[in-house]
Amino acid sequence: MSRSPDELVTQFCALWSKADAATIAENMTEDAVYHNIPMEPVQGREAIRAFIEGFLATIDGIDFVVHRQVSDGGLVFNERTDIIRTKNGQSIELPVTGVFEVVDDKVAAWR
Repeated sequence: MSRSPDELVTQFCALWSKADAATIAENMTEDAVYHNIPMEPVQGREAIRAFIEGFLATIDGIDFVVHRQVSDGGLVFNERTDIIRTKNGQSIELPVTGVFEVVDDKVAAWR
């Protein structure tokens, strides 16, 4: 592994500010699962990329402000505020808790 799971998740969260679904998906395993609760889980890198692409098309990006992050092996939890930048220049702040499972230097599951 070239980076710790904690570092990987920090870098992964930072990718969202650029609103590039392909780059975000490249940091996930081929068989990854993304479960944005309460929606249904999305499985597989390409399906996740398409889902994220559709979502990002409606906004200018998201800034993840991480308040606390802890890891245990390949499991990383963070408590954060997602600041969604809208197309009309406004922002929406959403308190979030994320759970990430990291395998072989990629996100294998995220909920």
